[in-house]
Amino acid sequence: MAEYSLNTPLTDEDLKPLKAGDVVKLTGHIYTARDAAHKRLFDLLDEGKDLPFELQGSVIYYVGPSPAPPGRPIGSAGPTTSYRMDTYAPRLHKLGQKASVGKGKRNDEVKQALKDNIAVYFGATGGAGALLSKCIDEAEVIAFDDLGPEAIRKLTVKDFPLLVINDSHGGELYAKPDRKAAGL
Repeated sequence: MAEYSLNTPLTDEDLKPLKAGDVVKLTGHIYTARDAAHKRLFDLLDEGKDLPFELQGSVIYYVGPSPAPPGRPIGSAGPTTSYRMDTYAPRLHKLGQKASVGKGKRNDEVKQALKDNIAVYFGATGGAGALLSKCIDEAEVIAFDDLGPEAIRKLTVKDFPLLVINDSHGGELYAKPDRKAAGL
């Protein structure tokens, strides 16, 4: 397991060395989007309209943060279950998204899209949303304000702690060993 400090936007060169299990401290801008926001992003793409942020090199964090307490830019910001975005992820990766952040396993189509497009899936620690929010310096709603916590936000993060779950080489941290094949 290696540790990397990366800045957004991410590039192929940033991601090629990463392996499942590596630790990444991410600094820069990331964007929040959950189910409803992904649906609206797809509607914009299907209509040939511009997205509210540059997709090339982007990182999308699957989160619906709680309201910001006084003096903070955001409330608790823990990851949501990623599989609900699996329908959308392959197309977004093909269009330039370089990483997503969430919790839980991804389907085979997402894993293939990560390999095909030199992208990664990061895990953030579920249940630690209040701690993760301390790495978020700014939060600005940039699209779909009517979705409340599911609106798209541009977050400015510093040393946001992540774990590579799926790398661009097909590696997966959650993979289970084939005990039968190993003779166990």
